Amino acid sequence: MAKNKKKYYVVWVGSKTGVFETWAECLLYTKGYPNAKYKSFSTRYEAEDAFMGVEHIPSTKKKSEPAIRDFSKIPEIILDSIAVDAACSGNPGKTEYRGVITSSSEEIFRMGPFEGGSNNIGEFLALVHGIAQMKKEGKNDKVIYSDSKIAMGWIRKKKCNTKIERTRENAKLFHLVDRGEKWLKENTFSNPLVKWETKKWGEIPADFGRK
Repeated sequence: MAKNKKKYYVVWVGSKTGVFETWAECLLYTKGYPNAKYKSFSTRYEAEDAFMGVEHIPSTKKKSEPAIRDFSKIPEIILDSIAVDAACSGNPGKTEYRGVITSSSEEIFRMGPFEGGSNNIGEFLALVHGIAQMKKEGKNDKVIYSDSKIAMGWIRKKKCNTKIERTRENAKLFHLVDRGEKWLKENTFSNPLVKWETKKWGEIPADFGRK
C-alpha cells in the first residue's frame, strides 16, 4: 500500500490561523467556524508562502518582454544553462524576479511583484530560487547566469546584506529573504554561478526589458 504523503494545512480564517501539520489541527480550528478558509499543500514552503499571501505568477511570456535572441554564435555562452534577473520600480519599490532557459528564453519561474524591495534583493532571491529549483530537479551541474555581482556575493555569504528596512509593507518579500537565507545555510549546491557579461553579450535573457 502506498504511503500517504505528508501535507501541510493553511488556515486563513478560523478560531486560530497559521500553518499546521495535521488535518486534525486544521479541523479543530475550522469546524463550525463561520466562513472558515483553509487549504492543504504538499510542502511547508508552499504553505508558508500561501499563508503570507505570496503570489506565484504563472510562467507565461508577455509581449513587453524582450524577443528571443540567438546566442549560439557566441561561443563563451553555455547554452545548456539558466539565467535569472530581477526588476524594481523605485528604491525601495515594487520588485519581481524570474528565471529562464538561456538558449530559448523560456520562462521557468516568476515571482512578484512585491512591495518595498530593491533590485539587489530581487537578484538574490532569483539566484536562490534558481539554485533550489535545479537541486530539486537533480540538475546539480547546470550553470546559472546572473548579471549581479552583488547578489552572487550575497549567495556566497549566505546572507542578503540589504540596507532596505523591514516594514509591514514588505513583509512578504522579507519572508522570502528569510526563507532563502535559511535554505542556503541548510543546503549545499554545486551549480556554477557565472557572471553574465552584459557589455559583451547584451542583456541577460531573463531581463524584463524595461530599461
